[in-house]
Amino acid sequence: MKNKLYSIVTSIIINIKAKAMSTYYLHNPRCSKSRQGLELISKKSFEFQVLEYLKTPISKSMLRELFDLLNKNYDIKEFTRTKEKEFKGDIKTITKADWVSLIDQNPKFIERPILFNKTKAIVGRPPEDLLKF
Repeated sequence: MKNKLYSIVTSIIINIKAKAMSTYYLHNPRCSKSRQGLELISKKSFEFQVLEYLKTPISKSMLRELFDLLNKNYDIKEFTRTKEKEFKGDIKTITKADWVSLIDQNPKFIERPILFNKTKAIVGRPPEDLLKF
């Protein structure tokens, strides 16, 4: 009983910290560019939360925010992996709602790595671009 209570309290604390932390790193550990980016930004002096988006899906509300941030400085094809063999359709005709639905259903279509907070987002292609954050 004591261990179960400890586990619940620990989980709550982790979730509170995750919500308070406002910088996120979209990471795929199988991707060399994502691993390189993580190594680079780990040396910087700010805190961020690593989101392994293939294991833990990104919420639709976060995807909407992310789309708006990315769309400020990038073309949609720069943050969508259209060369994946399962990708179908014309990237030029995709709306924000279409993109959110696409990534929600197929998270591997999002480019990686991406470092973002409430005001800006950077695609780490090349990984050194993340140092501009």
